[in-house]
Amino acid sequence: MIPRTHPRDHDHAGLKTREIDSAESPDYIDAMSDSINSTFEHELKRLEKRVDALVRVCDQLQDENRSLKQRQDVLTSERASLLQKNEQVRARVEAMIGRLKAMEQGS
Repeated sequence: MIPRTHPRDHDHAGLKTREIDSAESPDYIDAMSDSINSTFEHELKRLEKRVDALVRVCDQLQDENRSLKQRQDVLTSERASLLQKNEQVRARVEAMIGRLKAMEQGS
């Protein structure tokens, strides 16, 4: 059963409710401000962690990129050396073939 109240009590209760819920009430503003600040700080910390993780990934990628470039330089140098040796061997083999043909014709 709902207790009966005098209309004057309703106005007084409504006034109290309006005071508490009012954006002009210091308690209301402080509570909202604290909540907003807490949410903002939480999001800021979350963002800071993500940025730190991104920086670590970037550092790792830079190290890996540097290592790969060095490896590529070594492999390019090795390839050039092997091509040069291959050309020298080809010249020797051709010279040997030429000498063998000459020996064959001379016999």
